[in-house]
Amino acid sequence: MSIVNAKEIMIEAAENGYAVGAFNITDLIQFEAVIDAAIEKKAPVIVQTSVKPSQFHGAQMMVNIYRTLAESAPVPVCLHLDHCTDVDYCKKCSDIGYTNIMIDASKQSYEENIRQTKEVVDYAHSVGNISVEGELGTVSGVEDQVIVAEDEAQLANPEQSIEFVERTGVDIFAPAIGTAHGVYKVKNPKIDFERMAVINKMLNGNGVKTPVVVHGGTGLPDDYIEKLLDAGGSKFNVSTELKRVLIDAKFEYISTHREEYDPGKLDVFVRDETRKVVMHWMDKLRSSGKA
Repeated sequence: MSIVNAKEIMIEAAENGYAVGAFNITDLIQFEAVIDAAIEKKAPVIVQTSVKPSQFHGAQMMVNIYRTLAESAPVPVCLHLDHCTDVDYCKKCSDIGYTNIMIDASKQSYEENIRQTKEVVDYAHSVGNISVEGELGTVSGVEDQVIVAEDEAQLANPEQSIEFVERTGVDIFAPAIGTAHGVYKVKNPKIDFERMAVINKMLNGNGVKTPVVVHGGTGLPDDYIEKLLDAGGSKFNVSTELKRVLIDAKFEYISTHREEYDPGKLDVFVRDETRKVVMHWMDKLRSSGKA
């Protein structure tokens, strides 16, 4: 059960009112921290790599690390390729061993989004037990190489969302509902909770078939997270917060240990600080104790 795709753990989450945390990592230290947190909290988890870190380290290397850590973990762990706009790279990562693929063609026309998403879905399903995430509408902010200005962001249309899911065969669905990548610039961002609930009910009102994803978790107020959970969000993406913890923890440790040249101690500090953040998210998402 340790190595899983996203859909199988998200269906259980959707049926039981919690969400699986999906955490973007950029190196081995964060990879270990996320899985350590999941083990400590007894929570299912999705480890995400954006395209740039995957290419920098090598997709095969990321899969090798994943399998090494996940196979010995007593909790279900999924490896997810996040916001990939390249169909061929989606296929490559499917072949290598990622267990969930996100093809992000949301900036393309509606028909082209459907075409690219279906191509990846068909390919991933032919390879093996791999689930695929698709997105409709656009989420503002920056996520890896995907940049969307606030005035370009478009919310997902509920009726079109159903058609999109049916025509592509996508396993999990990310509708744009007003959340943003990066850091929210206002204290109370405008999130369309009702739109999320309507889409989820239309997709899963007669039993969970296509779990729904929330992008842009970093910086959301706790009451917003509760509302999104109640509206059906069963996967929450957290990226920017882990990047900040990584940089801030390194800066803090080096600043207070300026005469110390011990990379191992620095790594332990960064891993521990990252693990604390991930565990806190698992509590907020109600996934602690669910594995």
